[in-house]
Amino acid sequence: MLGECLVQGAQAGEVLFANIGLSFMGGVNPKTGEVIDTHHPLNGKSVCGKVLAIPSGRGSCAGSLAIFELLMNGHAPKALIFQHRETILTLGVIIAKELFDKGIPVVCLKPEDFASLASASHAVVRHGSVEVLDTPPSSVSGGDDLPHLDLDGFDLTENDRHFLAGAYGEAGKVAMRIIIRTAQLEGANSLIDIDMAHIDGCFYHGPAGLEFAKRLLDLGGRVRVPSSMNALCVDRRQWKHLGVDDKMGLPSDELAETYVKMGVKPTYTCAPYLLDGAPVFGQQIAWAESNAVAFANSVLGARTMKYPDYLDILVAITGRAPNADCHVESKRLATLRIDVPRPLEPDDSYYPALGYHIGKIATNDIPVICGLEDLAISRDDLKAFGAAFATTSAAAMFHIVSITPEAGTVEEATGASDCRSHIVSVEELTETWHELNNAVTPDVDLVSLGNPHFSLTECERLSKLCAGRKKADGVSLIITCGRDVFEKAKAAGYVKTISDFGGKFMNDTCWCLIGEPVVAREVRNILTNSGKYAHYGPAVVNKGFHFGSLERCVDAACKGYVDPALPVWLSV
Repeated sequence: MLGECLVQGAQAGEVLFANIGLSFMGGVNPKTGEVIDTHHPLNGKSVCGKVLAIPSGRGSCAGSLAIFELLMNGHAPKALIFQHRETILTLGVIIAKELFDKGIPVVCLKPEDFASLASASHAVVRHGSVEVLDTPPSSVSGGDDLPHLDLDGFDLTENDRHFLAGAYGEAGKVAMRIIIRTAQLEGANSLIDIDMAHIDGCFYHGPAGLEFAKRLLDLGGRVRVPSSMNALCVDRRQWKHLGVDDKMGLPSDELAETYVKMGVKPTYTCAPYLLDGAPVFGQQIAWAESNAVAFANSVLGARTMKYPDYLDILVAITGRAPNADCHVESKRLATLRIDVPRPLEPDDSYYPALGYHIGKIATNDIPVICGLEDLAISRDDLKAFGAAFATTSAAAMFHIVSITPEAGTVEEATGASDCRSHIVSVEELTETWHELNNAVTPDVDLVSLGNPHFSLTECERLSKLCAGRKKADGVSLIITCGRDVFEKAKAAGYVKTISDFGGKFMNDTCWCLIGEPVVAREVRNILTNSGKYAHYGPAVVNKGFHFGSLERCVDAACKGYVDPALPVWLSV
């Protein structure tokens, strides 16, 4: 079988196949290669040393960071085979090869050829071709150098050529080479200017990520556009007080400081759209962090790819980005229409549950959602919807008819083109509700809020729900939010009301990155209002999870258990 060679190389091994995309961040142990995503059919198996065949990645932009970590520590697959052209994981391989001479072959096959691997035992991957074998093959390797950078037909400005020639230093030269390779991977033949960047690869996931950032800094890397920083693994002002081990806290601090030295603003938030100076409609930006990408494209109408970790900082160093994907108007059109039943009395749990479900349907499509016209959907609802959608889908945006700015009508969202369609049933949504609620007992030990980071309006609503009440002994309620939102909530009195209730705030970090001791060992069940955390949490902390509305979360914090009744919007 001959496919498209995304990264050259020759390797052979046992085939590990799945017909569902896999997020390496939160889905694969970065130290061992074991699949830890409890919702994935490969859960419990190891990608280490395998020829991994998956349709694509999905979810987090940090998949590139995770595969990079595995390549550097020797626990990566021997080869990657995709059905859809995959940028995030492929970019991690390209960076490892470009900077550290560690790489594996990556191939994209036609759908029918990819499907044939479901019954394959072993395979040889060689420069874009895949040969299926019945018995273990002899060791195959070689020819895995990155090809010469082919600039024939690629439109470069004079300044781009200066970067390639090293006029702006070695970091700029390396950055431009990788950006061009990514553009070519995306089928683009030019670059564009971007106005700002959001850097996701700043959280400590292992020594390789720190080595990458320090290498860039040593090579003279400095950002040329305003750049914000994503959430970290620790609250930088509290981690010692919280009992976090120095082995996590110290390198996390060092990694954050390395990015600060490159000129990245220490915002430490996974919700950069809540910062002052958020992008506006039509603005070209380079954002990583999957929920931020979905919100920027879909709700704000800004233009960004779903930037893989590490490409974000390289683009910030040059100010230039691939003219591809959602930077291009035609690439923003919906390719799948999804009709949903109009919900009866939707609470705030409806939107993340729906986003999570639609992401499973539109795994590689930009959807346009019909049936929610004229509902009072807040930005917080869209934030929750987008974060959950970006967890299960590889797409960079969504449209909701009459709600999001590029979907006044279905025809506007699709460009008046015919597209596939899907009708969602209440029964399907009920199945998704139970998927997000996997705890087997009703008790609750921890209520986790703020994934993505809480907004000021969410803090206000929570304070109203907490006013005059006290949480139960033995139950913790913790909210994560950005430092700027926290200061505004403090000034408004929301923090005091929530603290009087018994709640606690953490800044700088986000729930997908938090483990012990913040999540105490004795915790059995966690309740969250985040569809994103209900997905990633079971693998991250190995606890039972309940999911529900913010009101359900506060009530459970007071009682110590969750009401098992289904929400009204799941009524037929």
